[in-house]
Amino acid sequence: MLAELHGRKENVEHSGNSSFRLYMNREVENYPPHWHTDLEIIMPLENNYTAILDNKSFVLHPEDILIIPSGEMHELVAPPSGKRLIFQVDHSIIREVNGFDSIYNKFFPCAIFRKEEEIETHKLLTNLLLQICEEYNCAAPLYEASIHAMVISFFVHAGRIRLNKADTFTKVTKHKQQLYIDTFFNLCTYINEHCAEDLTLEKLASMTGFSKSHFIRLFKEFAGVSYYEYLTKRRMLQAEILLDNQEYSIADIAMLSGFNSLATFNRVFRTCHNCTPTDYRKRLKSNLA
Repeated sequence: MLAELHGRKENVEHSGNSSFRLYMNREVENYPPHWHTDLEIIMPLENNYTAILDNKSFVLHPEDILIIPSGEMHELVAPPSGKRLIFQVDHSIIREVNGFDSIYNKFFPCAIFRKEEEIETHKLLTNLLLQICEEYNCAAPLYEASIHAMVISFFVHAGRIRLNKADTFTKVTKHKQQLYIDTFFNLCTYINEHCAEDLTLEKLASMTGFSKSHFIRLFKEFAGVSYYEYLTKRRMLQAEILLDNQEYSIADIAMLSGFNSLATFNRVFRTCHNCTPTDYRKRLKSNLA
């Protein structure tokens, strides 16, 4: 069941001060296009389940695992009967994983782990989800700490799978492939930490030692998006964090997030979130209330 919607934004309801929401979903109703700030993990247990992102349909079979990143618009289509595990996680937890931000873009618009692919690793991910479910339902002392640890373990393993997929830098030797991965992983980490600065194409390309044209191609192959899209997404994440602090004005946040004008910030924010920064801040405030 969807929690309260504001436009297309779902306000995920966590109980108490919990960072998680988990439930077994048996509903036959479809969920219209919506987004939320939580990461969402879906694993069908009985019958198939369909997710639609970027106008593409992804059919999940039993025990397939789908990860939908924070902020991604998605639609869910249910069969006449079935059961699926749905686990929603405060995405700030993933920010704690050192280096994860540098490969987070590999999860967009979604990441699917099929049962018949990466068999051993898939079994590990499945077992972690089932253990999380057991801890969540039993609610034994320190169960949140236990779930927190398992969530981090889950995303470490999932991140390694996404990072090491064979479709990255396939036209070079294995040795160069690893060098390229290390180079762009480190560059993305730098972008994450310095996104508010003036990061020009020339500067980023020079940091890798590649020409601008070569850099543009290799960055997109690594991250799945252009360097500019990646930088913009990082600036948006920075802005979301700052909007939660009422001491900063919208203009302050635009500058602190790396945008050279308030008009540009407002335009990009509306494109990403379908609302203005001011409206987004009001929703954050109402959620806390």
